Amino acid sequence: MFTIGIIVKPQGIRGELRVLPTTDDPSRFSLLEEVFIRHKTGEPGKYTLTASRQQKGMVILTLAGVTDRNAAEALVGGELLIPDEWALPLGEDEYYVRDLIGLGAWEEDGGLLGEIADVLRTGANDVYIIKPSQGNAFMVPAIKDVVREVDMAQGRVTVRLMDGLKELKP
Repeated sequence: MFTIGIIVKPQGIRGELRVLPTTDDPSRFSLLEEVFIRHKTGEPGKYTLTASRQQKGMVILTLAGVTDRNAAEALVGGELLIPDEWALPLGEDEYYVRDLIGLGAWEEDGGLLGEIADVLRTGANDVYIIKPSQGNAFMVPAIKDVVREVDMAQGRVTVRLMDGLKELKP
């Protein structure tokens, strides 16, 4: 399942939920009829989505059966999930972050740099955090001049280190 948002707090007294979207396209909530919510202590529960709107970078959701502030507060901290088959299609050169984590990062000359440990979403461009087998992790911008190829089938990303980044490699 994909995480598409985190419930951060109730919105008002009628059971609405204020959600921090973790998807690139918050408008996708308006396309959903159902959503799953997973709490720290249990299996995901299925909820019918009756309304959604965007407000100041957040998504306000209304769920069937969640009709007051107390019911909404009980869901705070929950992850909003959707099954893989409900995911929006990717464009060319787009990848799900979860699929990039763990890929090997290789230099163009064939040297292994390490593995992608995380992806930071900065707004301008993503940044890959590469963790070598020894030494400290370092960051590379996920731009075409640096990330030359992503080969999901081979489980590798080919990177051209720019001046300044070469000194960081292990």
